[in-house]
Amino acid sequence: MHPFTDSTPALLARGYAWAPGLRRRNGDGRAVPTRLMGRPALLLHGPDAVDFFYDERHVLRHGALPGPVLDTLFGRGAVHTLDGEMHRVRKELFTTQLMAPDGVDALGRLAREHWLRTVDGLRGRRVVLFDEMAVALAAAVCEWSGIPSVPGAAVRRLAEDCVAMVDGFATPGRRHWKARRARSRQERELARTIEDVRRGTLASDGGKRPTVVEAVAAHRDADGSPLDLHTAAVELLNVLRPTVAITWFTTFAAHALHRFPAVRKELRADEGPYARAFAHEVRRCYPFVPFVGGLAARDLRFGAQDVPEGTLVLLDVPGHHRDPDLWPEPQRFDPRRFLGREPGPGELIAQGGGNARTGHRCPGEDITVHLLATLAATLADLELDVPEQDLRIPVSRVPTRPRSGVIVRVPDRR
Repeated sequence: MHPFTDSTPALLARGYAWAPGLRRRNGDGRAVPTRLMGRPALLLHGPDAVDFFYDERHVLRHGALPGPVLDTLFGRGAVHTLDGEMHRVRKELFTTQLMAPDGVDALGRLAREHWLRTVDGLRGRRVVLFDEMAVALAAAVCEWSGIPSVPGAAVRRLAEDCVAMVDGFATPGRRHWKARRARSRQERELARTIEDVRRGTLASDGGKRPTVVEAVAAHRDADGSPLDLHTAAVELLNVLRPTVAITWFTTFAAHALHRFPAVRKELRADEGPYARAFAHEVRRCYPFVPFVGGLAARDLRFGAQDVPEGTLVLLDVPGHHRDPDLWPEPQRFDPRRFLGREPGPGELIAQGGGNARTGHRCPGEDITVHLLATLAATLADLELDVPEQDLRIPVSRVPTRPRSGVIVRVPDRR
């Protein structure tokens, strides 16, 4: 694959349009060789590519994520960097704590309560929905995780830091360095929290199950050793940061509700199955990750394409979600395509494909869908004014969002 031009400048310039554009220029191929960050790479597309990519016999994560991504988004030593038994045991920490239905429901209730409390405090003001939603989500996930009462200013700083980590992982320059500083600051704070739990100076809430903080503090890896303080802080942050990052999806939901009034009416009429279908369609239509990547575990073959060991293997996410062979009228925003059914493991891959419990699919996907459905239904019920503003969503910016962040005015009480 070495003769191919390095695609890194094109990726930085084109963002979400890079992978679909590269495939179009190569005849919409299912496997397109290229180079990225100086390394041989292969861009894959299609349902069979999802199956191939999420098979650990084919693609590994260890060593695949570049340092700048680890130092901003995931953290050094995070579960995302592990494979095999180490990955399965570490992931149990997340699946047992995050995937229990009562835990997901509890976080959904807290998110709604904190958002409505935020709205009540903003009456008569014009605010950026993206910013205020991030703070509400930060407050909710701190309470849910068992982190002791956090002052308002600290919650806002946590929200801003979590947003910065996501906002700066895929770009050089100021945003990237802001993300690094944010991660370092929060890792130090959370390491102290873990230490307090282990010393017994942080009181338990007395619940039947351990809180997220307690579970992280007590976790032992596959070799029987407890997590060191830094890694424990990284994994605790890997609960807080993705929850705050749902503000991207909820802001996209607000964008969709403003753009498609008929959908808003349907959501108001049915906050159950339709709200969940709406959440799935937001994740399909609005871009978040441009691709996911790993390393070929050995010399392989995908279709007619040789895949040498160590090749950077990339899975085209936005192209998958807009493929007319997979989705009827893919450009149409239509939540009804998910009514009465859940998407299959290789169908909707906004947070990965395959099995969340055993593979590398995001273990917090159920939380994302539940919170997004809950908050979208809440937004549909609120009479928020949306003044004239720039709601364009630039595809060259990763991660993207509406340019204005969706400015709303919260009416005074009548």
